[in-house]
Amino acid sequence: MLTQLRQDHANMARLLHVLQLKHKTLADGERPDFRLIREVVDYILDYMSGFTIPLERICSDRLVARESEIGDLSNRLADDYQHLHQQLMQLSQNIDMILMDGVMPMDKFADDLKSYLEAHRAYLRAEREELFPLIREHFDEEDLARLAQELPPQAGAELARLQEAYPELYTEFREAPSPL
Repeated sequence: MLTQLRQDHANMARLLHVLQLKHKTLADGERPDFRLIREVVDYILDYMSGFTIPLERICSDRLVARESEIGDLSNRLADDYQHLHQQLMQLSQNIDMILMDGVMPMDKFADDLKSYLEAHRAYLRAEREELFPLIREHFDEEDLARLAQELPPQAGAELARLQEAYPELYTEFREAPSPL
């Protein structure tokens, strides 16, 4: 289970790297492939609702039940995640404007994208440095196996879906460096 969580983090870091490359293109004054940015944003939004949110709810509930002081961390991570989701929804709306040739200042879009990337990386770091050690400390192999069984059935198929539904994104994803 922890191996899967680490792999999911690595995959998300690679997706964020793809977005970072598009941000660099914007910062260099060029027009990035907004359709590809759209695919990344859509994928992350789907992944959040279909996998990450249910997993975090399950883990947090179990951890708080075992150690009530973990509640503060759990609440902070949940608030941070909600903020990430709001930022991503705003980026999604901005991309829609751009793709429909609406007026969207590129410097504002670039700033919003940079802010989202920084926030999501900080969130992943907090999970890796604060949440994962607690999972290791408080969950044994039986707990982790039970958690894996409680995950939504589609959770294991997300990367295959990425490859199938977003072939151009998958190509960039595959070429992005793995943080592992």
